[in-house]
Amino acid sequence: MPATLTSVLIVAADSGATLRECVARALASNAPVELILVDNGSRDGVPQAVARAYANDERVRVISNHANFGFGPAVNVGARQARGDALLVLNPDCMLEPDTLARLLEVLRAHPDAGVVGAVVCAADGVPDPASRRRDPLLRRSLNQMTGRARTGAVDARHEGVAIPGPIPDAPIEVENVSGALLLLSRAAFQRLQGFDEGYFLHCEDLDLCRRARDAGYTVWLAGNVRVRHAKGGSSAHRPVFVSYHKHRGMWRWFTKFDPAARRPLVRVLVACGIVGHFLATAPWLAARRGRRQ
Repeated sequence: MPATLTSVLIVAADSGATLRECVARALASNAPVELILVDNGSRDGVPQAVARAYANDERVRVISNHANFGFGPAVNVGARQARGDALLVLNPDCMLEPDTLARLLEVLRAHPDAGVVGAVVCAADGVPDPASRRRDPLLRRSLNQMTGRARTGAVDARHEGVAIPGPIPDAPIEVENVSGALLLLSRAAFQRLQGFDEGYFLHCEDLDLCRRARDAGYTVWLAGNVRVRHAKGGSSAHRPVFVSYHKHRGMWRWFTKFDPAARRPLVRVLVACGIVGHFLATAPWLAARRGRRQ
């Protein structure tokens, strides 16, 4: 049986130098790959440099959007040109090892109902990001997380938070959500889900995809024994207020789509006020911090 071709989809938006390493590492995978780099109007010249460097490598294609379409829409653009039986959505600051993809594909094949497979994304020091596995950010859970109540009621579902406490098991486990920094799906699942919801510009589209996958009868798996270094690089560091705005906007969209609490008009108003208020309260601090770094 021939090996599965995986289409690696990378979206760049002034992602910086980490993009070069990300591309090189993805192409060094032990499993067969093609790589589709979708450039969302970068001005740093790196996607163009990648295109020149791999001009003679038929595995690599660079698509230029000439504007920032947002993360999910750009992935959808790349997916429409993908030839692989599997799709790996990869952030430009995630660094694969040669066997990473093959190990993720093993998890996908081992679970016929798997819709999405993720990996444990780690900081440079190897510490896992808690966002590698998360519960749905229901209002009740979010409030528990913010107030600290989640820490005292791990057994009682009424006291659950969004974060899942404790170490991540060193084995594949079924979860509600995995990190959007790295997502592996079969082409069939991605097409059935109609890709990412393009109503999100940046942030929360991964939570949306995992939720819709589960609603469609798929399972979501975290390969707890697969660790991927996540540099958290340039795409967001130089425009924190812009990113924060779209993160808050994404939170609102997820809430109104999936949280039963959103059916209550008063709750919707209170949540909207809370989201807007939080953004307005934190935006000046983010802008000042960016100014100090410059």
